[in-house]
Amino acid sequence: MQGLPDNIALEIWMRAVFSSRDARLGGVIKRQVRDVERIVGREAFLSEVAKRGWQALENGRHFIVCCNVEPIRRVRAAGSPARAAD
Repeated sequence: MQGLPDNIALEIWMRAVFSSRDARLGGVIKRQVRDVERIVGREAFLSEVAKRGWQALENGRHFIVCCNVEPIRRVRAAGSPARAAD
């Protein structure tokens, strides 16, 4: 969704994001936090995710949305060093 105008309507953007092929098939979608905040606002976006029963993660400059109701489990290779936030 590159090249979006600054004045795109909230409803149009939300419909495009949440009706994407990956979202419809229960996959994962990723959007930059700055774009979400600029176009629709963080709370509106996260409310829409929650309304659908999905989960969102924020990592660095991206929101990652799991477009299904399956649990999220953090995984890492055996022997990987633990991080302070784990």
